[in-house]
Amino acid sequence: MIQKLKLVFHTVKYLKFRQIFNRLKRRYIKRAINISPSPSVSIISRKPQSFVPGQSRMLGENRFQFLNVTADVEKADDWNLTNQDKLWLYNLHYFDDLNAIEAIQRASWHANLIERWIYENPPGYGNGWEAYPSSLRIVNWIKWSLIGNSFKQQWFDSLAIQVRHLSNNLETDLLGNHLFANAKALVFAGLFFKGKESDSWYQTGLNIIEKELLEQVLTDGGNFELSPMYHSIFLLDLLDLVNIHHAYNKKQISGVKDKIPLMLYWLKSMCHPDGGISFFNDGAFGVAPSLDELLDYAKKLGIKNISEKVKTLEYLKDSGYIRVERENLVAMLDVANIGPDYIPGHGHADVLSFELSLFGKRVIVNSGTSIYGISSERHKQRSTLSHSTVVIDEQNSSEVWSGFRVARRANVLNIKTKQNKNNIEVSAYHDGYTRLKGRPIHKRDWNFFDNRIIIKDSISGKGVHSVNSILPLHPEVSIINPQENSVEFEVNGKLVKIVFEGSGKLQVVSSQYHPEFGLSIDNKQLIYTYTGSLPFIGITKIIWQNY
Repeated sequence: MIQKLKLVFHTVKYLKFRQIFNRLKRRYIKRAINISPSPSVSIISRKPQSFVPGQSRMLGENRFQFLNVTADVEKADDWNLTNQDKLWLYNLHYFDDLNAIEAIQRASWHANLIERWIYENPPGYGNGWEAYPSSLRIVNWIKWSLIGNSFKQQWFDSLAIQVRHLSNNLETDLLGNHLFANAKALVFAGLFFKGKESDSWYQTGLNIIEKELLEQVLTDGGNFELSPMYHSIFLLDLLDLVNIHHAYNKKQISGVKDKIPLMLYWLKSMCHPDGGISFFNDGAFGVAPSLDELLDYAKKLGIKNISEKVKTLEYLKDSGYIRVERENLVAMLDVANIGPDYIPGHGHADVLSFELSLFGKRVIVNSGTSIYGISSERHKQRSTLSHSTVVIDEQNSSEVWSGFRVARRANVLNIKTKQNKNNIEVSAYHDGYTRLKGRPIHKRDWNFFDNRIIIKDSISGKGVHSVNSILPLHPEVSIINPQENSVEFEVNGKLVKIVFEGSGKLQVVSSQYHPEFGLSIDNKQLIYTYTGSLPFIGITKIIWQNY
């Protein structure tokens, strides 16, 4: 109980007062839902550019696949099944399939689904009326209408009721990407409808977006939640806002178009040669559009200055990520704090971790995200053990707990980068383990050459501790020659060797990689273990053939 109280204290102390106030307000003050008919619908000035299509999620008129789980939704209760994963139900209520690949072929299914949703989800009841799924559904219904699908008056009325309910239940307690999604929905609805009521929706959304842009987009272009996946979602939101304002011949929101080139460059810096995002903090494939899809969308919308090539050493200083690119290698390094103090829910205890591609293939990875909610598996995936960094005394570098909570957090200090003629050097240390007896500090030095990487982990402090240096390998990496303190494997026909030097012992252990929600793939972790007195120094060398 005392430990739980400490976790709560060290979590709540970072929250803004208005988050606590608004959480209580939303919980205890319920406003009546206005079910009056919808305002009139506006006429668009021009057809919008094609929205980015997501993956198809409807396998049949009543069959859906979300998070790699397939289920039938045949009766009213199925929208809110208590034995179904909450995130799966959220996805059901998003209505993403309305604008997915080959959606036109499922238009009759979509029309029936809208009818069913209205009939089986009365105002204010169930998962579908929560603010976040409401926001995504409102946008998806409007997009579906704008691309030429006919709407019944009953659907317009339901859409207006949803917008009114959302406007009274904005997620001002959570803030972050949730509040921005709320605001985007209000702006879409404010343009889609016309009249005094819709003008108020638009103005509310506009005010939130203009304010949140300043806070949520850092000066290096990164989204402040420091997740490449959520960065991509946010970037899509900005592009959609440009698109719909153009369709209605409405003045663009101040700052939106200016942020897009910076955010695209940031995303380029955080992607592997295969074009996919790196897994820092919550991240998985199949949730957000790819870099190529976002770049193509931006070009269609006339966004300029989006072709800049990423530098060989790019330090995204405000975000805390570093990209290193040399012949045949691309690495992303995490020298970031866990995220915004008051909203670290998507943060992992992954400080001083890194991801590495060699010869265009992922080799060293963070383990990804396959699950939300509160469970031991969710906790494990957020833990330091699931990332390519150092674990001391089997503790996390930041105290992640519950599903989306963080108590005491690691701070990254003394970040240095140096680009020489023949190599690139990066170093930093963090204080996340100073809460432990003996106050250990982890310092990591990376040294990148054309055919090798040398990583030096220095653990200072006092007393006896266990130190585990973790290297999760991509599932396609197959070890062919394990030795006492080294392993070998091939990448695209090239031999790669990882050697550990120091007074520790190497273990090759079975683990799992989580590239998508609902998907876990067996892989291997290299764990170099030392137990003894501090200080300790461990050297990791990654060497490959460069011919």
